Amino acid sequence: MTAIYNSPHQFEPLLPSDARQEALLSKAGDLVRAATALAGQRVPPELHVLLRSMNSYYTNRIEGQHTRPHEIEQALRKDFSANQELAAKQRLAVAHIEAEAALEQRYSGEAAVATLYSPQAVQDVHRELFGRLPAQDWEVNQGQTVVPGQWRDKEVSVGQHIAPAAAHVPEFLARWAQRYGSVRRGEAALVAMACAHHRLGWIHPFMDGNGRVMRLHTHLVLHALGLSNGLWSPLRGFARSQERYYLLLAESDHTRRGDLDGRGNLSEQALVAWADYVLDICLDQVAFMQQMLDFDAIKQRIEGALVYEGTVNKSGVRIESLRALHYLFLSGEELGRGEFKSMLGLSDRIATDALGALVKRGFLRSDSPQGKVRLGLPQHALRFLFPKLWPEAEADAVA
Repeated sequence: MTAIYNSPHQFEPLLPSDARQEALLSKAGDLVRAATALAGQRVPPELHVLLRSMNSYYTNRIEGQHTRPHEIEQALRKDFSANQELAAKQRLAVAHIEAEAALEQRYSGEAAVATLYSPQAVQDVHRELFGRLPAQDWEVNQGQTVVPGQWRDKEVSVGQHIAPAAAHVPEFLARWAQRYGSVRRGEAALVAMACAHHRLGWIHPFMDGNGRVMRLHTHLVLHALGLSNGLWSPLRGFARSQERYYLLLAESDHTRRGDLDGRGNLSEQALVAWADYVLDICLDQVAFMQQMLDFDAIKQRIEGALVYEGTVNKSGVRIESLRALHYLFLSGEELGRGEFKSMLGLSDRIATDALGALVKRGFLRSDSPQGKVRLGLPQHALRFLFPKLWPEAEADAVA
């Protein structure tokens, strides 16, 4: 294999020209306004836990290495399959969940945005993800081994794209970091985020794991900008439009198509189309979560779940729990068990049984048998609580 790229000017433009950015900046402004409003909303902590599992599922599904949602739940309880291939996928799912949480904490606040565009941060994302796996999971195709955080030392191709020569990867990443790390905040930062996603994949800095790293990197930039607050991620949108995701990535690999296609070596038109797609995905995810978190609607959905539990499953869950569960959802807080029971309007014995049923069915979570309780979001109730958020988990729970 002969690598044809050995100089950073060969993957210009890194951003569209000012004239080509106008429509993108307008769309990015819409995203800033919508996402900022959503990010300020209080939600139960368990929603963040659920969404991290969902993000892990979807990014691994894009790579064709996902497990079923209930298998992720089992893995989080350290209950791994006896099937070694499935167990490896479970470990990868858990690694992504844990890495996402750790990296969100590490790269928090707008000052972290420029840091995220450093080559060291890209290595950190890869190391944080793959370093959580046992060495036996580092082997990839043809006996190649992935070392967490280590740049590739061999030539690779992805589809029709031949990645830059391995010896020149640091030069390309230095240019990538310099250009995107210097973009001003606001709408321009979102256009840069979208373009950086493709150009990082184009460099293909690691032997394996590049797709997961670039998607997690984009997720982290949105988090550092204060636009997601763990309530949404483009990962879900990328997976739900996977064919278009891969198509636009591949088209952005192409060289310039004539004199009207920018002045760089790569196609400016394709880069604009890619960035437009990313912004559309983000807007769609924000709009969906705004709908899901509507105060009145969530109360009705909790009620639907309780009615089903009481009349169909006959699990001991009672409709009188509605007010207390709705409060826990809106406040994002915990309640002492006595406080929770007092909100049910039932005798102490019946309220105790009702609380126990809620814990057993996962509608309440607690860190100890007598500890405070917080709202739980069990996968079996997602079709009521957050319909269509994670359809695969809904189907898996029903099955």
